[in-house]
Amino acid sequence: MKRTINRNVKVKRAAHGLGLFAIGPIKKGALIGEYWGEIITDAEADRRGGKYLFELENQMAIDGKTRQNIARYINHSCNPNCEPEENVEKKRVHILARRNIREGEELGYNYGKEYWVTHIKPLKCRCGCGGRGPARWR
Repeated sequence: MKRTINRNVKVKRAAHGLGLFAIGPIKKGALIGEYWGEIITDAEADRRGGKYLFELENQMAIDGKTRQNIARYINHSCNPNCEPEENVEKKRVHILARRNIREGEELGYNYGKEYWVTHIKPLKCRCGCGGRGPARWR
């Protein structure tokens, strides 16, 4: 199955390793790409561990560890310019632009409070929030 990725993005070095950046303007609502990988149960995700697991509804997850999954390089942001959109029936996740994105901007979406508290906060969030997390969590 062909996986879609926006042509105006590129994996580059970021403050926290690798990140996905706009190499051209991206319009609000545009598809950035699909977060894809092996579909596994939550129990299997817990057994495997790892940082590329995308929780789905219905006790399932996507193991997005393959490097061909370009969307895995989209880092967390407490003030995101992207957002995931889940299709529950098809077990697919598309990442969309929340607003117009300028060339050179790093792409980011909010990974969720549980992930942030468990994995990001202990290492100090580097998205520019000052380590406080999204405003709605304060």
